[in-house]
Amino acid sequence: MAAAHDLTVRPREIALVRTGLIIEVPTGHCLAIFARSSTPLKRGLLVANGVGVIDPDYSGPQDEVMIQLLNVTKHDVSVTRGDRLAQGIVLPTPRVAWNEVSEIRDVTRGGFGTTGA
Repeated sequence: MAAAHDLTVRPREIALVRTGLIIEVPTGHCLAIFARSSTPLKRGLLVANGVGVIDPDYSGPQDEVMIQLLNVTKHDVSVTRGDRLAQGIVLPTPRVAWNEVSEIRDVTRGGFGTTGA
């Protein structure tokens, strides 16, 4: 996904970047927006919310896909129309039903960030 306009992202600020794209995501799916692997390293820009999610109902004539970019540097970062900043992947989003239970298995994995290995 590329920028549809020129802009400057100030240090430590989030900018909303227009893409010029209006996409009708298929029912039962979402469009996930990820940073390109080179964008943080070369430009110091991250997708601000980690992964952007575009739902199927965001598909009206004015529902342009936008990218939230966070400048993690101490300097202004210039974005020029056509700069490739992110990539979109259509993913299935199954509906699940949660069941409340009174008991759960007896095995503990070891806490946050551990796999027990």
